[in-house]
Amino acid sequence: MMKQNQHPNVIYILADDMGYGDFGIFSDGSARTPNLDRLVRQGCAMSHCYAASPVCAPARAALLTGRYPHRTGAVDTYEAIGGDRMALREVTLADVYRANGYRTGLIGKWHLGLIGKEYHPCRRGFDTFIGFRGGWSDYYQYKLDRNGILEASDGTYMTDVITEESIRFIRENREQPFFLHAAYNAPHFPFQCPEEYAAPFRKRFNPTLATLYGMIACMDEGIGKLLDVLEETGLSDNTIVIFASDNGPQLYGDTNRYNCYLNGQKGEAFEGGIRVPAVIRWPGHIAPDSRCHAFFHGVDWFPTLLSACRLELPDGVSLDGKNRLDEILLGSSSPSEPYYWQWNRFTPVSKCNAAVRCGKWKLVWPPVEEAMQVPPYVVEIDERIKQEETVPDTLYPFDDSYRRIPAPHPPRLYNLEDDPLERHDVSIDYPEITESLSQVFDRWFDNVMKDYHTAVPEHR
Repeated sequence: MMKQNQHPNVIYILADDMGYGDFGIFSDGSARTPNLDRLVRQGCAMSHCYAASPVCAPARAALLTGRYPHRTGAVDTYEAIGGDRMALREVTLADVYRANGYRTGLIGKWHLGLIGKEYHPCRRGFDTFIGFRGGWSDYYQYKLDRNGILEASDGTYMTDVITEESIRFIRENREQPFFLHAAYNAPHFPFQCPEEYAAPFRKRFNPTLATLYGMIACMDEGIGKLLDVLEETGLSDNTIVIFASDNGPQLYGDTNRYNCYLNGQKGEAFEGGIRVPAVIRWPGHIAPDSRCHAFFHGVDWFPTLLSACRLELPDGVSLDGKNRLDEILLGSSSPSEPYYWQWNRFTPVSKCNAAVRCGKWKLVWPPVEEAMQVPPYVVEIDERIKQEETVPDTLYPFDDSYRRIPAPHPPRLYNLEDDPLERHDVSIDYPEITESLSQVFDRWFDNVMKDYHTAVPEHR
């Protein structure tokens, strides 16, 4: 029985590289997600939710801190060289929940510091961590980190482990408020799943894509089990459930598939790389089967969830995100202030694979190839470190000062109200808006890079 005025529980479910078109209710019929579709019918689908970055670690850092990734130091995905490390000075959402009497758990993927015990999730606000700390893992042959102790895989499919341990966390903490971050690694590479989930897709799709859709189906089944446990334990009415993806889908090669015709894919600042499926359910507060069409950025989750739970931001903590609870509950209009994205490999490069959005206008600078390249030995280390029996104590040395980055490409301006698929560059037609947004971006980048340069020496 829910206690009067009890703070709501929060379950934030995060998929990995899942696109709009992978969500059954939004897809062309390829994906099958009956439980996520059920969540949409019971809650609010957010049609304009954006990740804070088009790749994993930076997007997760923004989610857990309410700050742009550059400020946190977590700007890339290669954990062996520290690109994923979130600076120790950062206050996480889990820190705040735990300080306010919540039990906090992360089940699944961390990717905000593999090397260094001080970067372990249990030192970043989580009472419980069961999962893996790197950017990806084999789904069968893995080393499971259980609160700092590594366990050899027993062969259980990783998605099922995340589901089962999330259910265990809910049952064990049902008598007090809890924050559970269920971070599935599906449908991220490597593409693996039990054949029973892939089989229904074999006749329509190539082997890789059939497996990918099977991975999503298995995750969807697990999410259904989480929802069932909330009903069984009587916690549904006092639990905020959120589902989202960390960034857009990988669409090259055999994984090319329907994504609502959005421009671009994972790794790019175009809509296909940053606009992600999201749904939130909160019985008695959010109308079932509703839609929120207001813009929502990844940095906004931190202050919005604190507001929903009636918790105060700790003194001295500065956020980039804004409380968008009214947009969700009341359908208020989209914010008019600018929001930003920028990502490349290693040290951030201004106006490379970058964007700024203000109202209906979005200015995008395409990737600069020289800033996106990765030396083969870095890729080799990334693969090897996941096979080693123990986690190294120190980072592998790396210096990207060898790079010579040319000038950025000309920016492209899109009116997303008229052109949500980013088909028509109107920068020539609106030079004043193009120049104004370019200057706004310059000021933002200079500002966040000041924090980046003080965060990175901490771990490189």
